[in-house]
Amino acid sequence: MKSHVPGSPFLAAVAALATLAPAVAGDWLENTIAPVTNPVFFESPLIQSEVRPVVMLQRADTGFLGMPTDIRLYAVQLRYAFTEKLAFIATKDGYVEIDPAGPLHRDGWADLAAGLKYELFRNDDHQFVVTPGFTFEFPTGNSEVLQGNGKGEANVFVSAMKGWDQLHLTALVGGRIPVEFSKETASVRYSAQLDYWVCRWFIPFVSFNAFTVVSSADAISANSEGFDLINFGSTDASGRTQGAVGGGFRSRLLPNLDLGVGYEYGVFASNSILKDRWTFDVSWRF
Repeated sequence: MKSHVPGSPFLAAVAALATLAPAVAGDWLENTIAPVTNPVFFESPLIQSEVRPVVMLQRADTGFLGMPTDIRLYAVQLRYAFTEKLAFIATKDGYVEIDPAGPLHRDGWADLAAGLKYELFRNDDHQFVVTPGFTFEFPTGNSEVLQGNGKGEANVFVSAMKGWDQLHLTALVGGRIPVEFSKETASVRYSAQLDYWVCRWFIPFVSFNAFTVVSSADAISANSEGFDLINFGSTDASGRTQGAVGGGFRSRLLPNLDLGVGYEYGVFASNSILKDRWTFDVSWRF
């Protein structure tokens, strides 16, 4: 005969809810999430092996080309941890569609970018980690979608994260350094994301991404740059800052599988290639 324990349904419900609660402070990294917005350049400081399909749906400001323009990217990022501190990262690839109003549709492959990142400092007691890294973008893409110009560019960065149990701040500063300064512009970039673990199904965040062009080029007569996906090599963009504020959420569908949704809205500059953008990704860690 089975014994009955009073209140056992209540205890079972509490146990079920506990699986949605954040981990204890000592396991603070279990509650962290990777950035969703600006996926090409906003790199997490965490060393993980990961496959991340990404879809970006972007609208350019009407004044940029004189007509409404949609830009779409379908890509798959790869990260592989050689050790607990060193990881290979492949951050840019995929297929690009540029679709201005009218019969001007263009499509083709994006450039390829890959490199390394190294966890330089980590203190779990203070929930803090710092990771520098770099990638090199190879001009392998199609000129029809404004890729393949110049001889490539180096991208260097330092990424950091500070946690307060459920709350996390991720920040990055970096720079784009072209091999040919006449073909592509150089810029300094900066990103930040603040996220809060409500439960495994809902991890909201707010973000900010921006860059400042520090050298003009001779490729295209324009006073605006291509934000992250494209480097126009504009002639009059030096000193110009473009940015985007954003927000969204991640859901932890499985312990090693996250779904991400992010929205960004361009700020600081009119006639920008980024009026607004939706980003969707799936992060599968292995």
